[in-house]
Amino acid sequence: MANKSIIIIGGPTASGKTALAIQLARHFHTEIISADSRQCYREMSIGVAKPSEEELQQAKHWFIDTHSIHDDVNAATFEQYALQKADEIFQRHDVAVMVGGTGLYIKAFSEGLDDMPPVDAALRQQLNETFEKNGLAWLQQQVAEQDPLYYSNGEIQNPQRMIRALEVKLQTGKSIREFQQQKTVVRPFNIVKLAIDLPKETLHQRIDHRVDMMMEAGLLNEVQSLHPHKHLNALRTVGYSELFDYLDEKISLEEAVLAIKKNTRYYAKRQMTWFRKDKSFQWFETGDATAVTAYSEAAVNPM
Repeated sequence: MANKSIIIIGGPTASGKTALAIQLARHFHTEIISADSRQCYREMSIGVAKPSEEELQQAKHWFIDTHSIHDDVNAATFEQYALQKADEIFQRHDVAVMVGGTGLYIKAFSEGLDDMPPVDAALRQQLNETFEKNGLAWLQQQVAEQDPLYYSNGEIQNPQRMIRALEVKLQTGKSIREFQQQKTVVRPFNIVKLAIDLPKETLHQRIDHRVDMMMEAGLLNEVQSLHPHKHLNALRTVGYSELFDYLDEKISLEEAVLAIKKNTRYYAKRQMTWFRKDKSFQWFETGDATAVTAYSEAAVNPM
């Protein structure tokens, strides 16, 4: 498969990755694998900014609506799924496209995953129950005290990741970071990494506009239908958690919408930090599709 290539498009939420991926997929007459940890869930649509029906018709997408919120989906699940799909796509095309903002999934696909220690199920359950009772601020404080290394550069708005960091530290006495980045697998195909950059002010405007559009599209109704399942890991995410708080009468609807915008901006900042750490990404300004296509063409067909 040495002559096969996958073009990976990363970048923050609301930066225009989907449109760019479709443009590249059409240019190379190929298919797209989504690297988004939430768009794979059938029950979640508006709040995870799934590609529209029209967009899905323009290029074949994989890892969208493949799982239920009741399934345990993680980076290892994605690695296995995406490698299999890439293999299938490479039987039909020389190039595949991957797009998404979940940096850990992209890393798992590109480099493989580190061997993590097994964790006691009772400990995990205990941490989840205590988090349910005490909330996010408590969890963040615990991680800050127990694993400052993870707290300094981990996803501290993501309860699932923080509970994982906490359980590893409590179980082994070591930071989860000590188990990460220990090995890199070399894949049997060429990997081209691109990322979208745009001014902070522009990104924030796009995020605010997107959240307003989601609310107009019926996000509150979607979240209401999922309220009985709010304890599931899949639903502990921006856009859902805040509206659950509104439905539980903890905050007003206006406060919930403002919190979604603020937390999405924070999430976008963490995404930028993650992608900038990976020096193999080539950065492009949003909307610069001609430059992206030219770069991709040269990368997959070197002279």
